[in-house]
Amino acid sequence: MSSQISTNLVPSQHGNTSKESRHLSKFKPSFWGDIFLSSPSQMEMGAGTQQEYEELKQEVRRMLVANTDKSSQKLPIIDAVQRLGVAYHFEKEIEEALEIIYHDHCNHIEIDGDDLYTTAVRFRLLREHGFNVDCETFNKFKDENGNFKESLIGDVKGMLELYVAAHFQLHGENILEEALSFTTVHLKLAESTVDYPLSTQIANALKRPLRKSLPRLIARSYISIYEGYGTQDENLMKFAKLDFKILQHLHKKEINKINRWWKDLDVATNFPFIRDRFVECYFWMLSAYFEPHYAIARSFATKVICLISILDDIYDAYGTYEELEIFTKAIQRWDTNCIDQLPDYMKLWYSETLNVYKDMEDLMSKEGKSYRVQVAIEAMKRQSQVYYVEAKWLHENYIPTMEEYMPIALVSCGYWTLTMSSFVGMEDSITKETFNWAFNDPKIVRASSTICRLMSDIVGHKVERERGHVSSAVECYMKQYGVSMQEAYDELYKQINNAWKDINEEFLKPTAAPTSALNRILNLARVIDLLYTGEDAYTQVGESAKTSITALLIDSIPV
Repeated sequence: MSSQISTNLVPSQHGNTSKESRHLSKFKPSFWGDIFLSSPSQMEMGAGTQQEYEELKQEVRRMLVANTDKSSQKLPIIDAVQRLGVAYHFEKEIEEALEIIYHDHCNHIEIDGDDLYTTAVRFRLLREHGFNVDCETFNKFKDENGNFKESLIGDVKGMLELYVAAHFQLHGENILEEALSFTTVHLKLAESTVDYPLSTQIANALKRPLRKSLPRLIARSYISIYEGYGTQDENLMKFAKLDFKILQHLHKKEINKINRWWKDLDVATNFPFIRDRFVECYFWMLSAYFEPHYAIARSFATKVICLISILDDIYDAYGTYEELEIFTKAIQRWDTNCIDQLPDYMKLWYSETLNVYKDMEDLMSKEGKSYRVQVAIEAMKRQSQVYYVEAKWLHENYIPTMEEYMPIALVSCGYWTLTMSSFVGMEDSITKETFNWAFNDPKIVRASSTICRLMSDIVGHKVERERGHVSSAVECYMKQYGVSMQEAYDELYKQINNAWKDINEEFLKPTAAPTSALNRILNLARVIDLLYTGEDAYTQVGESAKTSITALLIDSIPV
């Protein structure tokens, strides 16, 4: 494989060349200080607790495989297991149960008489797991005029599930668009009239629907919600709490190691111009995969996103055009002999990056998987190339067309590189074919990158223009089509909405890649929706970042 973007894509002159300068930005300091630097206390989990944990797991497994009069009776337990964040223990059992539910659905067994709640949960769970169920199943809830029945308004739980299901829509599914409009209006009205915990569920869903929500944050909030209904299965409830506590302890140990690595880089001295965001970077990759068996993958991917963040700020906020040209060529060579030709502040990034990838390559070579790191290296090379193209556009005061901008910007947002990097430490189901597929920009990677790029551009372009930054999709679209800023926003949000539909389509069986790979890409899109809705919570240390990190890595759950 070779990098496919040339640093000479842009003609040498498009207009007036800017005066040489560093486009410095006074980024906010890290919010977290040294809170993660101290080692987490030892978790007290004696033999008795470990035995209880295993027994609870078996009880939950028995619930999932138990015979029921109707296959649809499994829907609430599957839904609860997923929302509580413990489905990774029971993937086989859940898949087998859904196969039976899908078979019954296709054969119209126990379908016609099902209420809105059951119909919507079944549709959503089947779509979520790749079963191509027809959205026309919701037609039975319409009246003779083709509108959703007014009687549904009183079924708040059913409406909530229809709202959740509507976010799994594909292109052209008008009935789900109608369902989304109908339920949004009436759920907003119902939110203040129903009791906890349903009111909280509605508020959470309206703020961020399930499809766009991060699994760990869903689990953190749903533990309280599930308990609040008072009808919970006690074994499942206790298992979910124990599991969350165990994983939180693991994640605290991981971020402690990342903190020590970051401190060894002495970022404040060596990179005083960057966003000091290693905590947010760890949260980013924790959100992509939280499961314990991805610990090695998560550590490597976290270091990669930290290095990309520094690299981004070198190109955007500090490096001169001449320095960046030398730097880009050195990264393409990927050779320690290049270090001496670099400015001091670039030397540390360069040497540390080569070390991080070399360490991972040594680890992967023991399993015959060194090719994975080679693909990740090619991705990082390409990352630097597109950063250089954008630096060139800024240097020449050039505003590209959308057709010029998007192919570069979809890589510069970092998600193409992060996708490849997130696969490196994963299980054997991620093959060479999976890497080849991802490297060649498939629809789901492009969709996730589109969400990343456009949401980032929408919330960040005004601040970036003030300090001197390459034009965003907003400016490019405004100039090319002669429209207002709001009109540009409206069009870009349409593209974001369509990208979510592309993601939904790519999960339908048969999939082009293993579901474990697709889930990494989906979760990356979900992180963007969290951090870049209404604010750039990464750059500006926003509330969505602070509250989410606190919930997952600081606040404990009483067991």
